[in-house]
Amino acid sequence: MSTKYNVVRSGVLAASLLYLAACHKAENVYVSPKVQNASHPITSDTLTGSVTGTLLSGKTYYFSSDITINQFDTLLMQPGSRLIAIGDGKTFSTSPQITCNGTFISLGTADSNNYITVPDNLRNAASIGKGLWGGIQCGETSGDVVIKWTHIEFAGGPAGPAADPNVFAPNDPRNSLSYTNIDGNVIIEDSWIFGTSDDGMRLLHGHVSVMRNTFEDCGTTGGEALNLKNGCVGDVGYNLVIGAATNAFKISNSGGGAVQNKTYLYNNTMLNSGFRQLKAGRGGSIDYEKNAQGKIYNNVIINCRFGMRITPDADVANIAYDNQFFYANAQSLINQFYTVDGVATEKDGDIMSASPKDNNPRFKLYDVDQFDFSAVTPPLSAAQMPSAIVTDVNYDFSLLTSSPAYHKGNASLFKAQRTVPQGGDYGATTLDPNVDMGAYPSDGSGNQHFTSSLSSK
Repeated sequence: MSTKYNVVRSGVLAASLLYLAACHKAENVYVSPKVQNASHPITSDTLTGSVTGTLLSGKTYYFSSDITINQFDTLLMQPGSRLIAIGDGKTFSTSPQITCNGTFISLGTADSNNYITVPDNLRNAASIGKGLWGGIQCGETSGDVVIKWTHIEFAGGPAGPAADPNVFAPNDPRNSLSYTNIDGNVIIEDSWIFGTSDDGMRLLHGHVSVMRNTFEDCGTTGGEALNLKNGCVGDVGYNLVIGAATNAFKISNSGGGAVQNKTYLYNNTMLNSGFRQLKAGRGGSIDYEKNAQGKIYNNVIINCRFGMRITPDADVANIAYDNQFFYANAQSLINQFYTVDGVATEKDGDIMSASPKDNNPRFKLYDVDQFDFSAVTPPLSAAQMPSAIVTDVNYDFSLLTSSPAYHKGNASLFKAQRTVPQGGDYGATTLDPNVDMGAYPSDGSGNQHFTSSLSSK
């Protein structure tokens, strides 16, 4: 592949990257320093107005009103830093957002997670869907966004004047991240997106790599876990989505534009999604529509209201798909493994329940029948969906060797697009498809999460 990468352009990050003027496997690569220097360390624990510099490891910072990263500036979170929003979700002025016109980087690690969340007394199930703060809202000329090993929780407060009017109408619920720079890079890795009031993340444009994340209980009466619009090009793989209100993944070229949405969606695991959506016939797992194109392989879809949906107005000629695993304990869900209003049909590599509870996926630690979906009629309220089926309660979605999904993935048909910079602290680790299905392949290379966001402190 000879993709020309759009490199990060602003502030601390641009000054600290070391560029490798060479090719590796016919791709441009950059390498970052092993140690993140605390350039312009932020020592005050309260952030207001325009912010730039470094949030330091082990420190906790607070903001109760909108903060802004100006164009060409960078806000960098070192491993083990916390950014706490003080808000109540009632109005835009009491639901502060991070307005990003520059570059935002959160470099948590497996051993030192970062947090962008609310005070500890509000980090509980009662705050799910309340939209206590306004999320990270990126303008069309913003720099890149790099988020690794970070907990982003309880975003979605109503939009006000600071929110992009091309994205949100007044009082619309905001997302934990919105991104609109068609030339920019969005790298989201190994992170948790929890309890949003609408979409978990909505990326309207840009080069994208979304790898090994966990989306829990996103949306109230509507909302996808991840919503990619026109101009998004990239890879979405090894993500766990549990209990989304509507779709786990919505891929749409709505809005048109010179760059067509081209998303490779593979090796994701989706469970118990689509049941809170109030509109009939909407959502549950995978939805490609409105001239979107891409590849869809090796995904595991468990007890979702609707399975794969490719609408007639998608770029059907340029969508390739196969090797999906579908399981349901209700006949109504089996009837919609491929939605009746779509044009997608069963493929040779698919594995499906022929009847309720047939072909159990045999996860290492998860009871796919702990909730009987044949006993309910959607839409369901949040109160009707126990936390055990919308959050990752110490589960292990790894495949047992006896699983019918074990070694039934397609790993040879295509490689990841890798449209974002690769390697180092600031680049992505974008994985290719695996011989196993789902986000937790048996070689251990996929999703590394085995507990809910709220279980981490």
